[in-house]
Amino acid sequence: MNFVEELRWRGMIHDMMPGTEEQLQKEMTSAYVGIDPTADSLHIGHLVSVMMLKHLQRAGHRPIALVGGATGMIGDPSMKSAERNLLDEATLRHNQDSIKKQLSKFLDFDSDAPNAAKLVNNYDWMKDYSFLNFIRDIGKHLTVNYMMAKDSVKKRLSSESSVGMSFTEFSYQLLQGYDYLFLYQNEGCRLQMGGSDQWGNITTGTELIRRKTGGEAFALTCPLITKADGGKFGKTESGNVWLDRRYTSPYKFYQFWLNVSDADAARYIKIFTDLSQEEITTLEEEQAAAAHLRPLQKRLAKEITVMVHSLEDYEAAVEASNILFGNSTHESLMKLDEDTLLAVFEGVPQFEVSRDELSAGVKAIDLLTEKAPVFASKGEMRKLVQSGGISINKDKLADAETVIDCSSLLNEKYMLVQRGKKNYYLLLAK
Repeated sequence: MNFVEELRWRGMIHDMMPGTEEQLQKEMTSAYVGIDPTADSLHIGHLVSVMMLKHLQRAGHRPIALVGGATGMIGDPSMKSAERNLLDEATLRHNQDSIKKQLSKFLDFDSDAPNAAKLVNNYDWMKDYSFLNFIRDIGKHLTVNYMMAKDSVKKRLSSESSVGMSFTEFSYQLLQGYDYLFLYQNEGCRLQMGGSDQWGNITTGTELIRRKTGGEAFALTCPLITKADGGKFGKTESGNVWLDRRYTSPYKFYQFWLNVSDADAARYIKIFTDLSQEEITTLEEEQAAAAHLRPLQKRLAKEITVMVHSLEDYEAAVEASNILFGNSTHESLMKLDEDTLLAVFEGVPQFEVSRDELSAGVKAIDLLTEKAPVFASKGEMRKLVQSGGISINKDKLADAETVIDCSSLLNEKYMLVQRGKKNYYLLLAK
């Protein structure tokens, strides 16, 4: 597999330094991507760089994931309008361990293969480097003029809303450049990759390597991912889409990919899966023939949910989706954990009912008119019961006088009432 060719047909190359492709064809090459450790989970904005490392390893090269413990203490000014919060060492170490677990689903860290992946943290080589030694050894090799010419610096300084740039942030590209030099000298690293907004920082590293050692190193960036409608990729009303289930449930993760537009699905399936060109072409033909069946979105959502979570989580997410949109059963509803249940029925009307009253048993007709006003009148409810139009927890309600008690609660807390085909109500026992 030719790594550059693979990225090219997937639309994952924005800029590439001359000689990069030749280097990769010549020998097994170590390449790294920097990951910001400001949270203990990656979000889907990180996935492009992670997929670059995955394709790199599949092509027989050696991926290095650099967790920016030292640079995370400063904050990268690239395309940002404000400085970041700074983290302490204990938090950074915790975040690093969590990130490595997530990366292990994409990269092989543990085998004896010569191209086994490696995780490094720049805090380890920066923490004992004195300021005086750093500016003497590194700072003298790059002029202020060179650093000022970088787009990330120019944009920040020329922005009307900008409050300027601190020396701490200005020095960021020197620190990132030194990371590349360190990995070049200690890990034989010849390539740094990242998003297109990192081009300035990456090429600072290649220049530092050239001036300090006379050696040659390379740079490759991928486009920043956008949505076809111009919206920000990976952002929802509730914020980032995270890889950790504590922040984004597998169901919500699956739904995010399932609901992307046709135009976005056609791009994302190339970037965020390792499906072959032939498989994707077939899916594109199926989409063109029957767009309403959304084969691209369905396969994209499957591949990435299985990769980030598991096949079981994917199957549970599909089953949960069918509860809302398909002909699912009482049994499939009973399998849902609380987080998934709330995610599936997010936004549906909720009513609180008394747990004590429910324990004693309440007639359905009283429960759904007086205790929880799902119906405006008992007459209206009786009519719908007779036509088979009411379900409780996906079981048809055959008689309005049926007594309902706590045994009907899902997760010992909730009851799902369905009125007609599409109207759902969630009762919460308190």
